[in-house]
Amino acid sequence: MHARVSVLFLVRNPIILAVTLQFVAIGSAPAQVTQVVDFNRDIRPILSENCFYCHGQDANKRQADLRLDQQDAALKAGAITPGDIAKSSLIKRILSDDPEQMMPPPKSNRRLSVEQKKTLERWILDGASYQTHWAFVAPTRPAEPAVQRVDWVRNPIDRFVLAKLESEKLGPSPEADRAILIRRLSIDLLGLPPTPQEVDAFMADPDEKAYEKLVDRLLASRHYGERMSLPWLDAARYADSNGFQQDGDTWQWIWRDWVVKALNDDLPFDQFTIWQLAGDLLPNATTEQKIASGFNRNHLLNGEGGAIAEEQRFVILFDRIDTTATTWLGLTMACAQCHDHKYDPITSRDYYSLMDAFNRLPESGTPQFFSSRIRVAAPFLEVPTEENSQQIAKWEDEIKTADGEAAPVANAAFEGWRTGLFADGKPAEGKGLPEPLAVILRKPEGERNDAEKKAIEPDLRKHFDEKVRPSLAGKMPVLGKAEGIRKQLAAYRSDKLPRVMIMSDEKPRETSILERGEYLKPKEKVTFATPAFLPPLPQGAPTNRLGFAQWLVMPEHPLTARVQVNRFWQHYFGTGIVKTSEDFGVQSEYPIHGPLLDWLAVEFRERGWSMKSIHKLIVTSATYRQSSRVNPELRSRDAENRFLARAARFRMPSLLLRDWALSASGLLDQRIGGVPVYPYQPDAVWEALAITKERDFTYPQSTGSDLYRRSLYTFWRRTVNPANMFDASSRQTCRVRQGATSTPLHALTTLNDPTWVEAARVLAEQCLKSSENLDARLTHAFRRVVGRPTTERDLNALRRAYERQATIYQANADAAKALLSVGASKRDEALNLTEHAALSAVCLAILNLDEALTRE
Repeated sequence: MHARVSVLFLVRNPIILAVTLQFVAIGSAPAQVTQVVDFNRDIRPILSENCFYCHGQDANKRQADLRLDQQDAALKAGAITPGDIAKSSLIKRILSDDPEQMMPPPKSNRRLSVEQKKTLERWILDGASYQTHWAFVAPTRPAEPAVQRVDWVRNPIDRFVLAKLESEKLGPSPEADRAILIRRLSIDLLGLPPTPQEVDAFMADPDEKAYEKLVDRLLASRHYGERMSLPWLDAARYADSNGFQQDGDTWQWIWRDWVVKALNDDLPFDQFTIWQLAGDLLPNATTEQKIASGFNRNHLLNGEGGAIAEEQRFVILFDRIDTTATTWLGLTMACAQCHDHKYDPITSRDYYSLMDAFNRLPESGTPQFFSSRIRVAAPFLEVPTEENSQQIAKWEDEIKTADGEAAPVANAAFEGWRTGLFADGKPAEGKGLPEPLAVILRKPEGERNDAEKKAIEPDLRKHFDEKVRPSLAGKMPVLGKAEGIRKQLAAYRSDKLPRVMIMSDEKPRETSILERGEYLKPKEKVTFATPAFLPPLPQGAPTNRLGFAQWLVMPEHPLTARVQVNRFWQHYFGTGIVKTSEDFGVQSEYPIHGPLLDWLAVEFRERGWSMKSIHKLIVTSATYRQSSRVNPELRSRDAENRFLARAARFRMPSLLLRDWALSASGLLDQRIGGVPVYPYQPDAVWEALAITKERDFTYPQSTGSDLYRRSLYTFWRRTVNPANMFDASSRQTCRVRQGATSTPLHALTTLNDPTWVEAARVLAEQCLKSSENLDARLTHAFRRVVGRPTTERDLNALRRAYERQATIYQANADAAKALLSVGASKRDEALNLTEHAALSAVCLAILNLDEALTRE
């Protein structure tokens, strides 16, 4: 919005436009300083983007037997002669105009710029030194740089940021005012709006530690874990259904609740890692640790009739490796499934050796059908809720009572049935009996051992109770009562007793490298090993998932800590220090603030992997506390804010926008955890799934307070994502970088979806009851949504909007009634119809203000 106004203003003022453009041109002129060529920063990106595909690690695609990713190979082939560009065939080829000689070849559709060619020449003249990729070297704590504006620095983060700004002849922005800061913190740490009272208290607090106290309070909130779980659920591809046709439901929400609890408890990230990757393998593993291992059971499950079980098992295995590698290593390992990675030093042997640790799960590749609705796959853990336990206990008591009443009849029936087995006085043939029991019965009594003699009676009774007695229930009503309750209990257990899918190593298998990733074409067998280009597994470490998880959090591991603090930074600044947060490989972005990234990685590890501690460090920095306003120089010099001369400003994700509207209106149900709920969705939103009559795909909209749970708890169907969460991950695959979007379709949602319309109506009702004064009502609505106090300009705009709406609804009572009928909550019919409708429209407009939708 600000950019649009500025551009229009300049276009309409040509003199100012000319002066401004002249100023921008001067301000953005690059400094004429020759920078020392750095291989990782300047050369590797050029070679990786333009050369490694044909002259890299993958021998299957390598041309002319030339490797440019290894110094020795490049020197031996004569592609590079240090200090002599005339003898370096690389330079000859990139400068050639001959289509048969030039590199990259014309058919590759790649072109080197003049500047890139000059950079390669300078590199060779300087000695053509190579370096290990920066992300593959363990981070060490860099010294905090000296800066000029020491008074601006609040913690070491600021020294690194300020040093970069000063090197670029830029300065930081002023600190944002307190109303913006409390709102920013509330968005980032809780995802819920601060109340006007909380804003006022913070703005009036004279304590020099007022900001830190606010941070501590928000970090201690039970809603912190809910907010921080959202990116983790995207990474884990968490959903409440399997995907594919007939998309069966699961109980993985138990794992989701574990994540929220673990984050609230500040479970150290090393344990957070080990529990999720190998909690089931820990000595004397607890139920909680086993549930945590459900991270790698959040995959799609294909229950379609034509699916080949073993093929699907490998699909799941490949997904498991890709998700784990992206989440913890920040590497794209998927292509090594079929061939050696074309850019990163990951071979197919590395891929399948790592996969061996995950190839021990007793899974078939297809789900089990517990009911027409529920489909999960073993191994799983039964985790009854309190409600489940009470209901099961109630039915078990009823069965016990019914069995007591039926005992005489049942015993008589058993004796009659048993007698029939031995009617001819000869050893029974055992027809219809379990084979082990039938074998015993066929033996003459004198040939049966003591154990067999002892087993006959209980085994006969067990078979009778389970198989014969149910068939007699229709003839003997007293038996039918107990059987009826048993059927109810069995159906309840199948459909309502949660079974969270977990990991297990109960079925070790041989693992082979697969030709082109085809499960029917195994080649050389491999055993578990970590990728060869990374630190080796410590001597004596378990050669399984547990060893792998422990390896990830070793102090000398170069990736894990870096990858995680980069995603923390992405959470607060919209973009990570490394923009490609999913890829730290050789094609990743070279970090502008590399020293800061390394310092944070070491600090994170040395603080005991405390996530809350590192979050506090970031949000208490002066860097985070800056204003997000953009001036012309910053727009010209650093439009993406990579130098961090201001705070980030971005659209809140849809899950938060929904929660914000519900909370501002007072509708939000703030319960933590529990089974998924079904808030408002468009009519027939699931009907495309109903390809057969096997199950009912009618959307089961929730009622009562379940309609107003946080977005986190919305049932997440993989085949049809919640329609009003327009920018959310489909949860089909791992996603670690949020897609920031802003389209008219989003505005149609936030202006018309029942959630927002009802929230506006309920907020208006509160405002009407809070005061008789229009300005007070408008102020109350504005502050509930935006937080900050209103200005006279705000009130003038809101009054005009209210008056226009009042005129419309005064003339059209039916339109007013239609607006006020949206949503399940009941309206107070005592309120004036026109006033309520007009104020509801204004509240809806407030919810759709740029300031309301944006994290500033």
